[in-house]
Amino acid sequence: MLLNYQYRCYLETPQKAQLNNWLRIAQYWYNWQLGDRFTWWEENRSNYIIPSGDCCQISCSLPPMQLRDKPNFFSQKKLLPEKKKDLVLVRHSQELLDFTTVPSQTLQDVSKRVDQAFERYIKGDKNGKRSGKPRFKSRYRTLRIEGQAIKITRVEKDWLYLSCSKLKGWLTIRLHRPLPSGFLLKNVLISKKADGWYCTFCLDDPTVPSFTPDKINPTWENSLGIDAVLYEDDYLATSEGNKLPSVKSFRKNQHQLAKISQSKNSRKKGTKARRKLAKKEGRKHQQIARARKDNAYKTAQALVRTDNQVFFVEDLNLKGLTKRNKVKKDTEGNYLKNGQSAKSGLNKSWLDAAFGNFYETLSYIAEKAGAVVIKVNPAYTSQILAYRDEFVFTDCSIRKYYDSKEEITVDRDINASINIKRVGLELFPTINRRSGKITKSQTNSTTKQVLEVLKGCQKHTLCP
Repeated sequence: MLLNYQYRCYLETPQKAQLNNWLRIAQYWYNWQLGDRFTWWEENRSNYIIPSGDCCQISCSLPPMQLRDKPNFFSQKKLLPEKKKDLVLVRHSQELLDFTTVPSQTLQDVSKRVDQAFERYIKGDKNGKRSGKPRFKSRYRTLRIEGQAIKITRVEKDWLYLSCSKLKGWLTIRLHRPLPSGFLLKNVLISKKADGWYCTFCLDDPTVPSFTPDKINPTWENSLGIDAVLYEDDYLATSEGNKLPSVKSFRKNQHQLAKISQSKNSRKKGTKARRKLAKKEGRKHQQIARARKDNAYKTAQALVRTDNQVFFVEDLNLKGLTKRNKVKKDTEGNYLKNGQSAKSGLNKSWLDAAFGNFYETLSYIAEKAGAVVIKVNPAYTSQILAYRDEFVFTDCSIRKYYDSKEEITVDRDINASINIKRVGLELFPTINRRSGKITKSQTNSTTKQVLEVLKGCQKHTLCP
């Protein structure tokens, strides 16, 4: 099993200068390979001209003798020995870069990142999702060094000293938590962030068995439904009747961030005052991101401690939820109101909540605990009652519903989380999307359990 442990490392001034030089070389090597692939595409693409007849005429932009093979990971990696023979001149800045000062495996990792960026752009990742067109990097922040080039020279109480290939001196690392025993060091990532340098250890323990989620059989007792709330101070609602708070890290700091950005933009480019404010702005962004990440880990830990083995979450279309509204025009071409002003605030709240990152964190924490996270279709889960086939919450403004027959007050979000659990267990009614009528229902099989949760929620005042 692979685990990552990140620590703060304290470098001397010559080490910082050397690592900055490595980052500059890695950035140039990344952009050069990217430009080489773009050049190959422009010079070797074929133009297909299909006339009105049955025949097809193909024209190529270069003669056949000048065509070359498509650049890939192996062909570009083989160019490194030629780059190391002499200093490389950067045309636009007239810099001289020495590739021999950087570990060879680090430069090979840069080639691998370029290849992965193109593969995700053309074919997509393992889930079939394609990314955007690769872009040239204005900054390079992380260097990967393989475990064979790292040696632990000394370990003290709270400090760790490493010797790295081609790096002068020792890397001084602060151990705020001890490294686990019995793990093998695979590689080390050295990252430059707004407040300093960090080292991330990738550890592997072959004795730990791999997790197989197929062995878990979801039932009503060992599963938990989770609904993304995003209303006032609520972040999540669970099928056990609990609500977890949100941190809203960006909302709480957006005024301070805007003030710093305005001060920075008023300074002249290239001045010391502008660089100082830029560092301050970067540290503020880092503080916001860390608060969001800390809340995600604490929330995930709280959910995993419920001792459930299966967590059902919503399969949200986050890209569509944060999309701008379509432009509206009248017959004369004038722009009309399309509700984008109100939608902008909602988009900001969705991005600040970062449910996509939270689901990834929850999956990571759950896998370490022997649990699994399953995404389900949330259609109609927030509208229909969980214990009766009746559409009640037809408007987002309806947050509570009082049932005089059962004499309970049903909270919209907790009711939705119970429905998400029912969808995961395949107990949710089948609804015709065109007519909105229920064609097949299994609600009676879970009515007793649902009413117990809702009555217990009302009894212990868990629902606000």
